[in-house]
Amino acid sequence: MEERITSRKNPLVQQVRKLLASRKAREETGLFVSDGTKLLKEAAAYWKGLRTVFLSDGVEADVPEGVRVIRVSREVMEAISPMETPQGAVFLCSLPEKTPFVPEKGMLLLDGIQDPGNVGTILRTADAWNVPVALLEGCADPFSHKVVRASMGAVFRRPVVVTTWQQAFDACTRAGIPVGVTALRDTAKDIRTADVGAMAVVIGSEGQGVRQEILDKAANALIIPMNPHCESLNAAVAATAVMWQMGKF
Repeated sequence: MEERITSRKNPLVQQVRKLLASRKAREETGLFVSDGTKLLKEAAAYWKGLRTVFLSDGVEADVPEGVRVIRVSREVMEAISPMETPQGAVFLCSLPEKTPFVPEKGMLLLDGIQDPGNVGTILRTADAWNVPVALLEGCADPFSHKVVRASMGAVFRRPVVVTTWQQAFDACTRAGIPVGVTALRDTAKDIRTADVGAMAVVIGSEGQGVRQEILDKAANALIIPMNPHCESLNAAVAATAVMWQMGKF
């Protein structure tokens, strides 16, 4: 049976707003927020932790049995939706249990990528091409609404792995998987000729690139060919180029 909320002051409305704004709140409550009818469809199909769905009048959605459904007024939907023009669906999900890091050949390690759009785009592309991805220190929260939206639901379909550089490096070393980094070095190999499909490749942050401690330990420096007058690529574009060369799809 559907419930109804018409007041912006409702405690559940306030909770949604807090979850949207704070990673700490998401971690403390074990909940995250997403929005939109398409993402709701993805969550309903793939995410066991779908908990509560808020729907505007006139918006319908198929949700699994046991999921709480709440009808809200236009004013409440505008208050809880992060979109300028709400689609009429906002929903709460449980955060997943931590997924352990398992080293694999032909995987990406994201180092300090803070832009939610870049993280989400990389996860979306990795989902399309079956490339494992792990987020190292300093990356955007993969369960912020901006990352979930940019991933187009990839976070619902594939496990999101968060680990540290030291843990990833130690695991790759034990597994005999060399680590590659995208870096501008004289010794860097063109990704078209390097065996990136046998490596774990680190993609650095938008502003700083790969951290020095990672550069010091990585066995392989890689370069993405481009015109000499171009200094760098967007992190998501660089990751896409590397993933394509891995040839996992």
